[in-house]
Amino acid sequence: MDSFRLIVEDKALKDISNGFDYYEEKQTGLGIRFNREVFSSFEIIKRNPFFQIRYDSFRCLPVRRFPFMIHFEIEEPTRTVTIFAVVNTYLNPDKNWISDSEK
Repeated sequence: MDSFRLIVEDKALKDISNGFDYYEEKQTGLGIRFNREVFSSFEIIKRNPFFQIRYDSFRCLPVRRFPFMIHFEIEEPTRTVTIFAVVNTYLNPDKNWISDSEK
């Protein structure tokens, strides 16, 4: 089976960069491990993105070993997955990452 095409929105890239900076500040090399786990999760999503729908049409996949959740949507006709955010699950759950990305 062919893999899905992945589009990573700017908001998600910023989330990854912020996570990298945070972990690298905590311990040298930890940011690199964080990035490795995020991009490994992206590969999983590309191969099979049909994870549970959490809300509306958004699906989520937790990042292994780190408290982050990847939020994405699938467009089946074009075999495209769009990554909208890589959210730190320790942050305020009432904060809406969708409205934040529209600011």
